[in-house]
Amino acid sequence: MKKMMPLRMFLLTGLALALLISCKPPQKAESKEKADTFGAAPVKVFKVTKQRISEKLFYTGTIEARQSINITPDVGGKIDRIYVNEGERVSKGQLLAELDTRSIRLQLEQAEAALAVAQANFNNAKTNWERMARLYKEKAVSEQQYEQVKLGYDSAAAQLSQAQAAVNLAKHSLDVSIMKAPFSGIIASKNAEVGDVINPLMGGFSPGSGGGVLTLVDFSRIKIRVEVSGSDIPLIRKGQETILQVPATPGREFRGTVQVVNLAADPQTKKFGVEVAVDNPDLVLRPGTFGQIILEVETHENALVVPQKAILENTHVFIVRDGKALRKDVMLGLQNSTLVEVLSGVEEGDSVIAEGNFGLEDGAPIEITGEVQR
Repeated sequence: MKKMMPLRMFLLTGLALALLISCKPPQKAESKEKADTFGAAPVKVFKVTKQRISEKLFYTGTIEARQSINITPDVGGKIDRIYVNEGERVSKGQLLAELDTRSIRLQLEQAEAALAVAQANFNNAKTNWERMARLYKEKAVSEQQYEQVKLGYDSAAAQLSQAQAAVNLAKHSLDVSIMKAPFSGIIASKNAEVGDVINPLMGGFSPGSGGGVLTLVDFSRIKIRVEVSGSDIPLIRKGQETILQVPATPGREFRGTVQVVNLAADPQTKKFGVEVAVDNPDLVLRPGTFGQIILEVETHENALVVPQKAILENTHVFIVRDGKALRKDVMLGLQNSTLVEVLSGVEEGDSVIAEGNFGLEDGAPIEITGEVQR
């Protein structure tokens, strides 16, 4: 009985080993299945849709005021009064500043007095000449006497004209000594103080700036000048609508139009100047800051579009088929900063891989982790 125990133990051990060997192949298959799932590339997809797409050009330029002028009198003198301050809104024709006009007013009074004397002399000379003309017609006086009176009349007329010109000059000097706003706007800077002596012929006032007394700007409508390459200039025309974006107002767009398109390129840069005008009624757009001009040059309606990042090497995309990445060669149409029109290679409703597509191979297993909008 004791001899049979080792035999029984041997048989039981063999049976256990057989059972283990028979169960081993299914475990290998399960491991392989897990390995395949673990090797799938995570991707995000975009559903191919039909929508409007526009090809756009982007240019950056500096915002400038529509009008800007340095307020400077036409005559020199000492600044007597400045009526406005920086940042103040002014209307067209409003008094801004004036020079000390006491000497000019005295000159005007002197010129007006001289004009009165000249007018009296002229009236007297005219009366004498008219009387002499009648006597000469009646042959009561000689020709020499007539010519002498006529000469006096002509001299008095010339003196009257000279006196009138002196009055006009004094009035003009007085007018230009009083500085008024040529247009409505905002005082951008105050360049002088009361008591400074300004001489427009020397380019400024005595302390040393050539900026006049005040700087007036109107930026209720602004302009931006940009330089356009020769390849893009045929796509731009006068009157074309534009969009302006500025960093100071993120998410806000300002509509404008192309006002100027230069016909000749700059000899040095070989680029063409383009000027865009944009309304700025709330004065949010400030001169001297940067802005981006966007021009829509061509638009297609109901175009099949995919995100830019879905296009690889400008030749192909990957779409999803049965859990794998399938390569599709594509022909491209219009493009902008985010989307591309696809003329052939994909169909509406296809799931195009937009993220995780770099390095993929045709037929590679994938795992969709989400969708992207563009």
